[in-house]
Amino acid sequence: MKPREIIRRVIEFDNPPRIGYDLRYGHYTDFRGLDMRRDQRPELQWQNPSVFADRFPQYENFNGFLHLDDFGNLWGKMSHDLTGGGEVLEGVLKNWDYIEDVKMPDWDNPERFAHLPELKKTQEDYWQVGWLGGFPFSIMRYMRKLENFLMDIIIEKENVWILNEKVVNMLLGVIDNYGKVGADCIFFCEDWGLQDRLMISPELWREMFKPSFKVLCDRAKEHNMKVFMHSCGYIYEILEDLIEVGIEVFQFDQPSLMGMERVAAIFDKRATLFAETDIQKVLPTGDRMLIEETTERMVRLFHKNGGFIARDYGDYRTIQVKQEWAQWMRDKFYEIGGAPEEL
Repeated sequence: MKPREIIRRVIEFDNPPRIGYDLRYGHYTDFRGLDMRRDQRPELQWQNPSVFADRFPQYENFNGFLHLDDFGNLWGKMSHDLTGGGEVLEGVLKNWDYIEDVKMPDWDNPERFAHLPELKKTQEDYWQVGWLGGFPFSIMRYMRKLENFLMDIIIEKENVWILNEKVVNMLLGVIDNYGKVGADCIFFCEDWGLQDRLMISPELWREMFKPSFKVLCDRAKEHNMKVFMHSCGYIYEILEDLIEVGIEVFQFDQPSLMGMERVAAIFDKRATLFAETDIQKVLPTGDRMLIEETTERMVRLFHKNGGFIARDYGDYRTIQVKQEWAQWMRDKFYEIGGAPEEL
């Protein structure tokens, strides 16, 4: 059975012959990317602060590297940071007085997707993922900076709605383009959780953000695409809402954080877990017995004639997890979930 059909069966709980896999580092994956073409301008890549001295003189002596993103936000990372992530130093929207002047990048431009039909033909056997590049909250919080935006959604609701509409309209165009290409799913990242609670109250989330989730997920469904969501942290209070609006696959790096049994009870053949063994509480311990037992328990809890995709974390070096420890996890995935024929 081809990888694409296996992932479809996993997500639809249609008796796949094994669990799904997205194991990096030369191991095995059922997935292939269909990424829109991104700008390659030098200022969008990490640069020495001197490159931005004219526009951002306050960061001329910044001890690290800077880059702009497609929206005009300035990002920085320290010189010792090996992750490549960084954080926004200056949001492009410093004052709501300029909300009407805000322009979205042309992510919805069909030319950004023109190369994808040919690429799709070369990887038809695999589950093909359209990377969305963000969802409304993650995009808007960078434009305003998080500490400002968390206040904005309470005291500047009307302006947030104006900005939200601009972002949603752009993302609808991106989804339409992936749909025309024939992607199997869209995948977006939007971190909503702290360690023990949602970043805002569930009621405020439902008021301000749930409607946009529904609009965007509905558009993906119109194109017969599944919706994958990554979120870090504790989002238990809105899991039902997310399933309701159309999220079918949840990518969690900390599946133990909310209690795996509790999450499995909510998913209950309605949603699929896409995860590695917990990167906070389990993998970094280097305890082989704990890693293997937790991995086995996770597969048995979520794989019910479908419902589970195993993955590798993308940056074991930063969380100080040895490849040997990660291999214990992989081997247990294969043992309990069934190894791909290619291995």
